[in-house]
Amino acid sequence: MDSETVAIVTAAGRGIGEACARRLADDGYTPVLLSKSGAAVDVAEDLGGVGFEGSVTDPDDLDALVTAATERYGRIDALVNNTGHPATGDLLDISDEEWHDGVDLVLLNAVRTARLVTPVMREEGGGAIVNISTFSAFEPSTEFPVSSVLRAALGSFTKLYADRFASDDIRMNAVLPGFVDSYEVDDEMRAKIPMGRPAKTEEIADTVAYLVSPAASYVTGQNVRVDGGLTGSV
Repeated sequence: MDSETVAIVTAAGRGIGEACARRLADDGYTPVLLSKSGAAVDVAEDLGGVGFEGSVTDPDDLDALVTAATERYGRIDALVNNTGHPATGDLLDISDEEWHDGVDLVLLNAVRTARLVTPVMREEGGGAIVNISTFSAFEPSTEFPVSSVLRAALGSFTKLYADRFASDDIRMNAVLPGFVDSYEVDDEMRAKIPMGRPAKTEEIADTVAYLVSPAASYVTGQNVRVDGGLTGSV
């Protein structure tokens, strides 16, 4: 991998986002990272990149992130849209405000970053985007209602974007993790996973690294489940 290749990763201070940043750095990408807590600043410093404190729900923070990457490095080769988790609760008890917050957190973050990075990637002759989604995007779960509904929409956006910009050699895919070891997984939930364990964050990052790599040059518009067999549909 060219040492000048650049990857933006959001929500990269911990968990899946941090694992993605570290794996992409291992693959030769210079990481440009964002996290609400500011922890991404330390992660980026450790990896030889640059990090910022900010929220994926704030259009100004996203604009500043992409502008900084472009001005500092002159290019953006990969983008990983990772986020936190939207509100949970009984389906009809979730407030309008919580639904609207969820739209910003898990759908519009990807739309907004795509608007920002697409002109840069087109000018450079291509790029790759991966949206971190969830297993419940296509098998809705009453435990994660906002995430299930809005990440199903993210899957549709992923396909529409992929088709629209395929001729520019810009690819977009989504990764759908099951339960991951960055969160507590109880015995009841563990028993539902055919592999009998949650994913390691590094296993999710391995899939992301593949999807942004030249090895996946003909893979676009896909929703890739990395869930240990948790979902039942084929």
